[in-house]
Amino acid sequence: MQKLALSLLPAVALFAGDGPTKLGKAFTLKQPLAVRQVLAKPEPLVGKTVQVTGRITEVCQMAGCWMALADLETSGILRVKVNDGDIVFPKEGVGKVAIAEGTLAKLTLTKEQAIAEARHEADEQGRKFNPDSIKSGKVIYQLRGIGAVID
Repeated sequence: MQKLALSLLPAVALFAGDGPTKLGKAFTLKQPLAVRQVLAKPEPLVGKTVQVTGRITEVCQMAGCWMALADLETSGILRVKVNDGDIVFPKEGVGKVAIAEGTLAKLTLTKEQAIAEARHEADEQGRKFNPDSIKSGKVIYQLRGIGAVID
């Protein structure tokens, strides 16, 4: 019974309102950038440690291994991806403001890779997917997260 109670503490803390939920490693940077700032000029930031803030719009429903952060003022979205099990982003975080830190990565996908990625995401999220909706390859910028704070 004690083990069950201890395993539920992180979930209880998320709902208790006792302050922010800290996940993963401690931050090394002092000031976050807005999603729009990162997406406006991503190239100079690729491969560098970046801290970004936004509203959580989605969380991986299978393993909590990624979350999508939307800019608070624009429609820009940046995905924060972690290795499975390193951090588990809580599904209940959708709608909350988060700050995440990690390395910005640039992924260049062929059309076939873009279709496979979109199909996988649709399966994870329980959405319908039409492969004809993908017309070409694409470039994706995402944060390889090492730590996050959810307010």
